Amino acid sequence: MMRRSRYDGSPNIGVYASVSESLAIVAPDSSTDFVRDLEEVLGVKTFMTTISSSFLVGSLVAMNSSGAVVSRNVEAAELEEIRKHIPAEVLPDDVNASGNNVLVNDFGAIINPDLNKKSERLIEDFLGVEVIRASIAGCNTVGSVCSVTNKGCICSVTTTDEEIELIKDILGVEAKKTSVNHGSKYVGVGVLSNSKGALIGDETTPIEMGKIEDGLVLY
Repeated sequence: MMRRSRYDGSPNIGVYASVSESLAIVAPDSSTDFVRDLEEVLGVKTFMTTISSSFLVGSLVAMNSSGAVVSRNVEAAELEEIRKHIPAEVLPDDVNASGNNVLVNDFGAIINPDLNKKSERLIEDFLGVEVIRASIAGCNTVGSVCSVTNKGCICSVTTTDEEIELIKDILGVEAKKTSVNHGSKYVGVGVLSNSKGALIGDETTPIEMGKIEDGLVLY
């Protein structure tokens, strides 16, 4: 299933939520329509929290089925709330936008090369995946230019063939190039996806929707 959606006037929905196969962490001021879209399209349970007192939770947490890794500026009460729903650990890193810097599914992770070794080991051990450092489409913030599930991956149109192969090798899925929200290369900013569906920014064109459906194997 795929559906267009919007968060408080913005098509950049990936900034304001983070999703796994069964769970979505959502900014506390999310509308009932946005939350309903997440639950219906992705088949997830949702809960609301800030991270580092920010509503930009999609940029600040990365998840797979094993757990969540959260930016180091998370507050104690926020971390406690997250741990009520999913195991969570804090990345010991000054490069702190975990959602932007970690591209992960249940099979592997590609991370920002600027993350430190402690963060790399934590991601590998805690999320239970092979980890490799790489940029994608000229960006170190790999989570901002890709959206990956356990079935497929979509990435920026400027992704190289070598990077497509890297995604296949590490994340275990085929990757397809596309844009979102009428030409944006920041695919991860405009899409929230798991193996059951995709929520996409409402400025996404029909041609982009077709490529997203193909890349995420939503049929």
